[in-house]
Amino acid sequence: MVSLGVGILGDTLDWPFFEARHRDFAQRLSAWADATLPGLPHDDVDEACRARVKALGEAGFLKAAVPAEYGGLHAALDVRTLCLAREILAARDGLADFAFAMQGLGTGSITVAGSPEMKARILPAVARGARIAAFALSEKEAGSDVAALATTATPDGNTHVRIDGEKTWISNGGIADHYVVFARSGEAPGARGLSAYLVEADTPGLSIIERIDVIAPHPLATLRFDNCRIPVENRIGGPGDGFKVAMATLDIFRSTVGAAALGFARRALHETVSHAKGRKLFGGTLGDLQLSQAAIADSAAEVDAAALLVYRAAWTKDQGAPRVTREAALAKLVATENAQKVIDRAVQIHGGLGVTRGVKVEELYREIRALRIYEGASEVQKVVIARDLLKNIEGLNNGKT
Repeated sequence: MVSLGVGILGDTLDWPFFEARHRDFAQRLSAWADATLPGLPHDDVDEACRARVKALGEAGFLKAAVPAEYGGLHAALDVRTLCLAREILAARDGLADFAFAMQGLGTGSITVAGSPEMKARILPAVARGARIAAFALSEKEAGSDVAALATTATPDGNTHVRIDGEKTWISNGGIADHYVVFARSGEAPGARGLSAYLVEADTPGLSIIERIDVIAPHPLATLRFDNCRIPVENRIGGPGDGFKVAMATLDIFRSTVGAAALGFARRALHETVSHAKGRKLFGGTLGDLQLSQAAIADSAAEVDAAALLVYRAAWTKDQGAPRVTREAALAKLVATENAQKVIDRAVQIHGGLGVTRGVKVEELYREIRALRIYEGASEVQKVVIARDLLKNIEGLNNGKT
């Protein structure tokens, strides 16, 4: 693995979004990642993911994914730190980014709405890398449309609920120690009738019925809940609060998906410039050609545009904004779509090498594709952005009349 250092971030850390603590974190994580990630397992995806969680936990970097009260880094989740972590890790190792991200996403709902007892039991182990987390929201007929969830949570006496149904495309499925599960509890129709629950992986009635292979391998599975009985105190938030809990969690972590895409794009641009400077042809280098220079300039502009939107959204949330739905949607949409363009150009400039397995840009080409889908596909982000603008314009118009 190439030693990238913190320099791959360019001048980002000099922007006014960041404080000294962010710059220190980025320096430490960059140095650790360059020194540690190449020596971790890579062949078996489950072993590789477990090793990365363990290593990140032992090095103290998973503390960024939980509040300080429970062994974390900051009093509240600091979205700028989460974004920096994902950008730095993604630029080096897609599975390391995945391992970090899921520790946050898989416990974000607990941080947002869990009971003090639940937080004390779960979060310190997550910060140490001693517990692997998962977020179980999607179903075959309910991905973008959360209100269409069919998995049910039925009262079973006064002290328990019974969960029945299936969840699919669940990251860390098969290796997680717990799942945050969203199910229809029936308090009201649609999204108002959902609740969130903590389900331990060894709970009777929970099974892994399929492992899913994707183009950029990571632990992914379909889960089945068959008369899966859990204590009612495992509910996260109040009855019927599931949609609110899910959206509050995604409001924190959606910007970090853009940050991961930004990391992939930065690495692709780095590889493009290095290859263009070193590739000899036509009596000069590939980088001497104006079309190559145009491609590099386009990519540089798209990287910076994505970075500004990602860290604008993260900074806004860290300043105490209750919701950053539009800002996070813009960050994810632009960063993931721009990264796809940047990486595609990198493959093109590499020629035959670009589609050769084992070459970094080929790996990046596979890694980026899923980010335009998960945690809200690009098309869904466009709907979110447009509806927010339309609502605000309507409010302004009503205020004038």
